[in-house]
Amino acid sequence: NTLIKTTKLKSITSKWKNGIWNKANLTSYAFEFIAEDGNEKFWQFLETVRELTVYKQGDSEHSYYNLILKKAGQFLSNLQINLLKFALSIRAYSPTVQMFQQIAADEHPPEGCSAFVVIHEKHTCKTNEIKKLLKKATKRPRPYLFKGDHKFPTLKEDGPVVVLYAEMGTKDFVKFHRILSEKAQKEEIVYVLRHYIQKPSSRKMYLSGYGVELAVKSTEYKAVDDTQLKDEDEEEEESDVQGFLFGKLKQMHPDLKNNLKEFKKHLIETTDNMEPLKVWELQDLSFQAAAQIMSTPVYDALKIMKDIAQNFPIRLAVLFTFQHFHEILGIQPGEGRLFLNGLHIDLDFHDPFSILDTLKLEGKVMHGLHELGIKEETLSKFMRLHIHPTDDTYALDIRHSSIIWINNIEQDYSYSTWPASYQELLKPAFPGVIQQIRRNLYNLVLFIDPVQEDTGDYMKLAELFYHHNVPLRIGFVFILNTKEEIDGNEDAGVALWRTFNYIAEESDTSQAFTSIINMYHEVKDGNVLTVNHVKDVLRREYPHADVQSILDVDSEYDEGRKAGATFYKKSGLGPLPQALFNGVPFNRKEMDAAELETIILQKIIDATGIFQRAVFMGLLNDHINAMDFLMDQHNVVSRINPTILGAEKRYIHFRSTSVPFDVDDFSTFSFLDSQDKSAVISDSMKYLTKKDVLYAVTIWIVADFDKPAGRRLLSNALKSLKTSSHTRVGILNNPSSKIREDNTAIARGILTAFLTQNNSNLKSFLSKLSKEETAKSLAAGTKIAKFLVPGMDDNTFEKKYNTLGLDIIKTHQMFCREVLKLLPGQMAVVSNGRVLGPLDENEFYAEDFNLLEKITYSTSAEKIKAVVKEMGNSSKSGSDLIMKIDALLSSLPKTEMRQDVELLKEQHSVVKVNPRQEEPFCDVIAIVDPLTREAQKMAHLLIVLKDIINMKLRLFLNCRSKLSEAPLKSFYRFVLEPELTYGINKHLPSEPVAKFLELPESPLLTLNMITPESWLVEAVNSSCDLDNIHLQDVRTVTAEYELEYILLEGHCFDVTTGQPPRGLQFTLGTKNNPVMVDTIVMANLGYFQLKANPGAWTLRLRKGRSEEIYQVFSHEGTDSVADLTDVTVVLNNFKSKIIKVQVCIEMPLFCLQYLLIFSEEIPTEEKEKQSDILNIFSVASGHLYERFLRIMMLSVLRHTKTPVKFWFLKNYLSPTFKDVIPHMAKKYGFSYELVQYKWPRWLYQQTEKQRIIWGYKILFLDVLFPLAVDKIIFVDADQIVRSDLKELRDLNLNGAPYGYTPFCDSRKEMDGYRFWKSGYWASHLGKRKYHISALYVVDLKKFRKIAAGDRLRGQYQALSQDPNSLSNLDQDLPNNMIHQVAIKSLPQEWLWCETWCDDESKKKAKTIDLCNNPQTKEPKLKAAARIVPEWVDYDSEIRTLIEQIEKEKNRLKHDEL
Repeated sequence: NTLIKTTKLKSITSKWKNGIWNKANLTSYAFEFIAEDGNEKFWQFLETVRELTVYKQGDSEHSYYNLILKKAGQFLSNLQINLLKFALSIRAYSPTVQMFQQIAADEHPPEGCSAFVVIHEKHTCKTNEIKKLLKKATKRPRPYLFKGDHKFPTLKEDGPVVVLYAEMGTKDFVKFHRILSEKAQKEEIVYVLRHYIQKPSSRKMYLSGYGVELAVKSTEYKAVDDTQLKDEDEEEEESDVQGFLFGKLKQMHPDLKNNLKEFKKHLIETTDNMEPLKVWELQDLSFQAAAQIMSTPVYDALKIMKDIAQNFPIRLAVLFTFQHFHEILGIQPGEGRLFLNGLHIDLDFHDPFSILDTLKLEGKVMHGLHELGIKEETLSKFMRLHIHPTDDTYALDIRHSSIIWINNIEQDYSYSTWPASYQELLKPAFPGVIQQIRRNLYNLVLFIDPVQEDTGDYMKLAELFYHHNVPLRIGFVFILNTKEEIDGNEDAGVALWRTFNYIAEESDTSQAFTSIINMYHEVKDGNVLTVNHVKDVLRREYPHADVQSILDVDSEYDEGRKAGATFYKKSGLGPLPQALFNGVPFNRKEMDAAELETIILQKIIDATGIFQRAVFMGLLNDHINAMDFLMDQHNVVSRINPTILGAEKRYIHFRSTSVPFDVDDFSTFSFLDSQDKSAVISDSMKYLTKKDVLYAVTIWIVADFDKPAGRRLLSNALKSLKTSSHTRVGILNNPSSKIREDNTAIARGILTAFLTQNNSNLKSFLSKLSKEETAKSLAAGTKIAKFLVPGMDDNTFEKKYNTLGLDIIKTHQMFCREVLKLLPGQMAVVSNGRVLGPLDENEFYAEDFNLLEKITYSTSAEKIKAVVKEMGNSSKSGSDLIMKIDALLSSLPKTEMRQDVELLKEQHSVVKVNPRQEEPFCDVIAIVDPLTREAQKMAHLLIVLKDIINMKLRLFLNCRSKLSEAPLKSFYRFVLEPELTYGINKHLPSEPVAKFLELPESPLLTLNMITPESWLVEAVNSSCDLDNIHLQDVRTVTAEYELEYILLEGHCFDVTTGQPPRGLQFTLGTKNNPVMVDTIVMANLGYFQLKANPGAWTLRLRKGRSEEIYQVFSHEGTDSVADLTDVTVVLNNFKSKIIKVQVCIEMPLFCLQYLLIFSEEIPTEEKEKQSDILNIFSVASGHLYERFLRIMMLSVLRHTKTPVKFWFLKNYLSPTFKDVIPHMAKKYGFSYELVQYKWPRWLYQQTEKQRIIWGYKILFLDVLFPLAVDKIIFVDADQIVRSDLKELRDLNLNGAPYGYTPFCDSRKEMDGYRFWKSGYWASHLGKRKYHISALYVVDLKKFRKIAAGDRLRGQYQALSQDPNSLSNLDQDLPNNMIHQVAIKSLPQEWLWCETWCDDESKKKAKTIDLCNNPQTKEPKLKAAARIVPEWVDYDSEIRTLIEQIEKEKNRLKHDEL
């Protein structure tokens, strides 16, 4: 055996025919990267590179790649450039570009055009036709725009939409772009640009970003096919063996080639022995690995760690020479953690694509802060601030005199027997029971107009709660006519108010409330309250009352009539009626009177949970007033204003610039980009302040101050300053008309005052200028000097006023248009960079300014100010800094909590890498046991990260002691590079591959791909059995995989019940092909998954029962508006896409009981077609089992006349099998389909391939097959069929969802191996038998109807965490569930196997299974030929067929040549 075995496992290619990898494509990826940084940058970059294709074609791709990086460098920081290289290396944007390509394909591109436009459903690729198509465009339907679309930045959104599909940087693109961008600048059109490549290259693109594992298999039962394989030519690898570079040595000494071969072989054999270690040698392995890593220099330590973890099985012998122990920190020994700036990166969930996103966000914050001049320690302090609001629900303060409370639980007599202590909340109660405590914990306030039609419903509801002694305090705010003089005989609302006050005075509030209820009982449905209703009740209940004097104009019972209306207006609540529960407003859907009772009870139960926690944590004790406790929460505000409290937020992007421009220099200003414009404006802004201190909140008021609305806004802001201590105010003028001297008098007056006056005078002068009479007399010609207030410096003011000029106002107007996106004259308020606007005339009062200050201060500004204060800046620059940092931090999406990992002592860290100085750096902390699966991934990831980011790394080793078995049983490679590498010819980038070199020969290996969660991959090319790689038989192995689908996953719930809808079915497709895949919603977490690819997809309920019973109610995580019934989902990256869909029932409830579990009705002709098909399902992995599988198929076909359709689990089939099967189907006349389902991430993952395959046999029967398949028979691959399976299909299962054959009892000598005869199984099964899973028939209709799949998965989830249960997963699970999911026991002759059944019964056998024999451990191939005589004939028949196929292939190849 003189040949040297090196194994190359090249595993990976991706199959996107249009993952074009050429020059244009590099540019498109760079475009998409830059677009994520902002739309403005995208279009600037486009202008820079639009002529790139003019670049000489002859040059190598490498120089083109460098050119793009150079161009992008003008727009990106160093870190971003590194991230761009990384993104290009992992092809992160190929799905985005591909998504646009799919959208373009759906538009049916015109023939022979490399660029075309679509204008409201009409196409053209001639620029001169654009005008014609625009004429009537708006009469045609508007196109759908996606979130990721590139829209040319303009203010108007209402013009016709022109979508250009083109390859950026080509001549045709430039031709169109010139015309369209001009039209867009004139605001004639909305211009949208999408990638489109006319002739995508057919070359496939290689992907990276996944792991490849070679696991060492157990060889207890020999499962290797003996068919000889052709070996591939050995390529010379540039690899080092124990420090010798043999490739180089052979080039230098060609004469010593043979000797070198011998030497290399000797070296490999001495390192590659895989002798199993003794248990006592295993114990401290993890520490020895740590010791070896520690003893190497820093720059090699990561490489050593990677080498040990990834090649562990052959590093054992080397490791065993160290003895070293190490004290380790708080996490459980053996656990691994990775922190990036305190964010926990969980390697089980994060893949390189999500890590790229995290790095981009972190980079944005660090770069932004760094540009503002913030360095190391302070920078990380800012990054750790939690400045996002914790919840989005705000409550209104209800401690207000104008609320009329009709009961008080703490004081009223009727509640006096209730206990008063909050501790009662902690006593156990039945679910849904509301505990009665004498505290005002639950408060309902109703804002109502007495004469609205549905007011009566709310009144009756309040009565219901009041009379049933629910512990709910109820208050009313009546919104009535506010005229001074008003007659109660004409206005029913006023009559009601005066009567209420009269009765309350005569008896009490509770009696007055009862009388009002009686008035509403008089009102017929659909009518409104009238004065007569009021009078009738008053006369009936108080016959002595003087009705006239109570109701007329001069009534003495009119007190407080306007208070309700004032409070309502001040509260900022929307249209009546309104309800608040503990101050939180109900949304419109909840205000439906019919549903309100349930909703209020639910809110009481939810609130109880919060109070219980507060009591338990000691935050609420008996000395605290309930109302004060509620109203002191941080989300309580004095006014509800959706503009301020809404979730949609827009921020100005400031950055520190030393732009030496002046705000008066309009011509230069117009050339700056928006960031520089913002910097100029913010640096030159003058403020109205009280004292010279740090201000946490900076407010800019944007308006046309020469118009009344603008002056009102200013005056409201000035009013609010009386009570504020955190705010300074600045002014931006946004004139509505062309700027002239005469129409900017007040604006210039205000600006001059800001430039020349001190604070106290400035404020009173501004108040004067904002009054209407001032404006009138100025318009009449009075000079502005007349209005100066005492103490102002008149001369300086007048001088400045006369020389001010209009440039500064033009600058302001341009800033408002281009950065704040306001049309001339529109008003806005900017608070610490957050833009609120455009505002309506009367939208912002003094109260709103106070609310805005409170919200800005409490969520972010207060925390930022504390850090800025420590830095010791002056008041102006410090306040500016707070504003700029707030705008930066608040504009970024919310991240999870950063953990403070500073607790770790530096001296324990094994590897320290210090960052480059003077640049922002990422703080990375890795804790890992070098001998775990985490280490296999993490070591490589850290090496890659070191190249991408400026990183401060500390690595801690966290070893387990007392190991009892080898901790790692696999070799591992992570395919990930920090940037594209170009080969020697510099022409094309080298392909990312996983290589395993110098592997041992003795073990049997199996190859597993460990890909991101949402990838479905398949092997497409391999010479060898990837399930059983034995390097003694083959020298080199290469394997290619393709990424076939990207998954769309989701969870679906029924709104009314909150439960997953049972049996609901979804379809996914495009505009032109609406149903491409379908699936059923699991009852487990309402989970569903659909196979898709990059593009825009439409998710719909499946036609038939699903659509009749349900409709889509709302959805999250999708790309369409929440109220559209067709859900649009865009898949544009490699990361998992998980959506949430809520559905609601359309049918009346009584129909539902019959339909809740529904079977899909299949059209009759489709049914007939299916009715007589035998559906056979099987799984196999590895060439041996695939050989058995083909023989099983042949034996099925030989014994039936019924048409057969085979279903195979695609996930594990080898390329060879997939090549042969179409030829078999043609020859033997059967049909087949490959099915696949990705193991859901929430279901306990198996790691061993065999157990995963067992899982697929049983766990996903309801979702693997199309919903039209009714019955399926599973036949094990190693089975030989001897009778017609149609018999089994038509067998009556007596209502059970599936039928299995019990294990034989007849071969007595095997009794010692029958584990089900004693212990757990004997007691669990009782009288039932233990069934074998080699053959079973499933009635899928019944299976889905009783949700058997969901039950099996639920039980699996509960049992699988215990390593000792479910040792034969596919068999133990259904037997374990026999009492919940019934099994029909099939007659014994349906399955005979020699191990368990005696020879006598073999004659009647309908199928023979080659079970493993635990006694003899006979190899399968030997057993097959011995037990089943016909097996050999089947085998040779198929072998002949395969040889013919091979010959045919070679002939075709030869002909081509």
